Amino acid sequence: MLPARTRKLIGTFVFITFLTVYALIAMAIGARYLSTVHGIWQFLFYAVAGLAWLPGAMVIISWMAKADKQ
Repeated sequence: MLPARTRKLIGTFVFITFLTVYALIAMAIGARYLSTVHGIWQFLFYAVAGLAWLPGAMVIISWMAKADKQ
């Protein structure tokens, strides 16, 4: 089992990488497929995409926050 400090360091890099890649993919999808649709659909897509990263982040953060086994 990894010590808490190591898990937090690895988790931080994984989280930053995940969020960066996710944001770039969401922007690419939005720019590619939603550039010609009505503004309300764009808003709805970006609202959903803006919240869809949370489950992945929760998994990473819960892994980082595990207590060390004694």
